[in-house]
Amino acid sequence: MWSDRHRAARHLQRFLSGVNEDVKKGDSSGSFLYEDDLQVHVVRAGQCKSLDNFWSGSGVTFIFEKKPFRLEEDLLDESQHNGSHVSDLALQESSQPMAVPTMRARQLLSSYTLAQNPNMTQLRDGKPVDILPPMWVRCDGSDSEGTCWLGAEPIKANRNEITGMSFRMVTCAGPTADKTLFPSLEMLRKSHRERHHSSAMQTRGFAQYDLFGTNTVENSVIESQSSVMVDFVWNGVDSILQIPPLTSAATLNIKVESGDLRSPVYPVYKELDFLLVLADGLKTGVTEWPETSESKSAVELVQELLNELKNKLDGVNNTGTKKDPEKVKSDVAAVDSSIQSFITERGDLDFAEMVWCKMRKSVSSYQDAVSCFSLIIQALKHGEVHPWIHRGSSSTLSKLIQQSYHGSMQSISLSGLTPIRMLLEIGLDKMKKDYINCFIGQDLATFNYLDYFITPSVELEEQVHRVKKLHHMLEVVVICNAFLTLGHENLFPLTQSCLKYYKENPWNEQHVFQLPIRPSIISHFYQESHPHIWRVEVLSGHGQKELKTSWQLSSRSAVDHVCFDIPDVPVDMTLSGESEEIQYYRTQVSCSQVHFV
Repeated sequence: MWSDRHRAARHLQRFLSGVNEDVKKGDSSGSFLYEDDLQVHVVRAGQCKSLDNFWSGSGVTFIFEKKPFRLEEDLLDESQHNGSHVSDLALQESSQPMAVPTMRARQLLSSYTLAQNPNMTQLRDGKPVDILPPMWVRCDGSDSEGTCWLGAEPIKANRNEITGMSFRMVTCAGPTADKTLFPSLEMLRKSHRERHHSSAMQTRGFAQYDLFGTNTVENSVIESQSSVMVDFVWNGVDSILQIPPLTSAATLNIKVESGDLRSPVYPVYKELDFLLVLADGLKTGVTEWPETSESKSAVELVQELLNELKNKLDGVNNTGTKKDPEKVKSDVAAVDSSIQSFITERGDLDFAEMVWCKMRKSVSSYQDAVSCFSLIIQALKHGEVHPWIHRGSSSTLSKLIQQSYHGSMQSISLSGLTPIRMLLEIGLDKMKKDYINCFIGQDLATFNYLDYFITPSVELEEQVHRVKKLHHMLEVVVICNAFLTLGHENLFPLTQSCLKYYKENPWNEQHVFQLPIRPSIISHFYQESHPHIWRVEVLSGHGQKELKTSWQLSSRSAVDHVCFDIPDVPVDMTLSGESEEIQYYRTQVSCSQVHFV
């Protein structure tokens, strides 16, 4: 028996040491096959969400799981020849993580521990211990406790000396609304005390709430990746599902997807979207023109704008009994009235910006763009109009207007991609000024901070990329202002955080921006709500000798490789307030330590 265990430990040690060497050489892609039926993934922090839910390890980690079932081509051919049927469900399941029987997982951890024990020199032919990264095994929950993960991590006195092993066991149970199945806080403390013989213990609470929720537009639930979550951490838990006290440390986690219909700046996004269509057309040579929202053609609207300027130049007052023509307004005026004070309408649109506003809603083809710019250039050449433009405007059209002031204009050929580029340039100029007006107007940033995002000294493609960043920042700030009613004291540091991130990183709508906040500011959002996650930790010891028992409730399963029976009431419906009861998954993480003598 002992020889079998030693042989298994030696085999595992050699295998993991080989994998570890490959990782050090930079070859950690894919999985490594172990004993025909298992595979090992090498992950780093943040790469395995299921594991990150309850373990905050750093560096490299080994994850063992069952090798997925794969249908060989000859088996598929045979099944088709025999008329047998292979279900799509089986094929789909093969791509999901597959768990190892719990007993097998315990044997793997036993071998891992033996191989790391510095006293077991016979396993290494007298060589020193090759300290390995932590190891976790996905378990199938087949034991009475419902074990879903088992993990082991070496305890090191220094970089090259191992003194023991820390073990963790994760058990899970399916969703229930029956609170009688929840242990009391005293039961958790007693269990921890008996397991670890601890006299001095402390408790720490964690809770996460969704402040954004699910809104309904036009009687349909919006599918969105946008979220505003708040995490609370506090010491001294009083009871299970305790509402976080106002003394908690609270952090907003904000992830915003541009184009969300719930966003108050959705009209601004649509304007940006047209800008991106033009940029893509300039890059590929093919422009996918969107549907127009104007009844008149682009040529008619531009001609009306030119006629209005001609009449002003001639001193003609054609208003009569008619109302003045409606001024061209910035699209930001269409946003929800609740944030009119935040995003103000610009009243200083120059001629090029007015042309953009006319054309972006009405241009439907390449020929439309050519015809519109032809009208404008001819009017400028013949001195029929003398429009004003903002100082510093860098578009081709702005330069032509400046030249027209002096009676001489360079010849420009409206062929190829030139009309697309000209339209893109005036749109970029206009939107840059819109964002400047917003951020500076609300004292959220200075011109120097924004200069990186609005400079015309980089390639046009890069300018578009930076404007996308500006819009994403605007979405983040406006959502916090409109839905959470956050004031300047919170919006200013949030904006600075966004600016810093986007000066150093590419555009990324999956990034989560964080903002520390006082719980009292958002208390009315969460105190009457159900938490998405609620957790209590019972702790004793310090440093590497710290021992922790964690018990958690969550609206979604904390593991992705074990299926649970789901009650009839959907979890998402309970979270949206359609039921007073909420179904919670229960997860417990226990730890223990072994010290090598």
